[in-house]
Amino acid sequence: MSEPLTPGRRIPAWIKVRVHEGENYRRLRALVRDQRLHTVCEEAHCPNIFDCWNRGTATFMILGDVCTRACRFCAVTSGRPTELDIGEPLRVAESVAELGLRHAVITSVDRDDLRDGGATIFARTIRAIRRRSPGTSIEVLTPDFQGDREAIRTVVEARPDIFNHNTETVPRLYRRIRPRAVYERSLELLAYVKELDPEMVTKSGVMVGLGETKEELLQVFHDMRDHGIEVLTIGQYLRPSRKHAEVARFYRPEEFVELRRAALEMGFAHVESGPLVRSSYHAEEQIPAGRRVARAAS
Repeated sequence: MSEPLTPGRRIPAWIKVRVHEGENYRRLRALVRDQRLHTVCEEAHCPNIFDCWNRGTATFMILGDVCTRACRFCAVTSGRPTELDIGEPLRVAESVAELGLRHAVITSVDRDDLRDGGATIFARTIRAIRRRSPGTSIEVLTPDFQGDREAIRTVVEARPDIFNHNTETVPRLYRRIRPRAVYERSLELLAYVKELDPEMVTKSGVMVGLGETKEELLQVFHDMRDHGIEVLTIGQYLRPSRKHAEVARFYRPEEFVELRRAALEMGFAHVESGPLVRSSYHAEEQIPAGRRVARAAS
């Protein structure tokens, strides 16, 4: 059974963040400031920032820090972006090289104001990292590009190791939680990635605790497999502030184990499932070794 949320109730004891400012964490934080970069780890208040940064994994957020959408689960600032920094890809690549990152995740705000949704900057960032750090694996976590297939193709042709786009929640909750997104469009994006490059790892993630049912979650997992998605992340939604959607309930650790088991039985190659799991959690472990080597050499 899940833990019900009651007025004044504290976050359950099993949702604990380990705070440890190790050497890698401090180095990355200083470099991000120096290079005028953004990370979704900070902007979205990710609970795993200390763990991931100390492990040598970071998620850089390109295309500024203002999103053109206002999803009710997200802590990133929404509004009208005013910048497009064409020097950003090189600065991200230099940072990845200086830190010696094993795995770099590149994400962005939604930039519906741009003709290609920012796909060109994604591609330039991937290529810049490849030139400076050929041994670093690269994952992109993209917006939906409003379904623009040319934008999707632009990113795929830059050859990231993992192409990630989150469905976030079940279709019934989209109008309330992701009002400007389309569930089918998110699935079709990842199916098109597979069509363009069958060897590219595709990935998606969902949050739980927004009011969905277990049956709805399992249907989403089935839909993902029907669209060729190989890697799945499942994590507990935590409310960033009072202006965001409320938590409907907290899932217990054993429920995450059950969801992972069910997903693996459907054929996912890798499933990360737990209260603090986020899109990039243990991301460096989700690429088959053979594919990693092949892409690094290409």
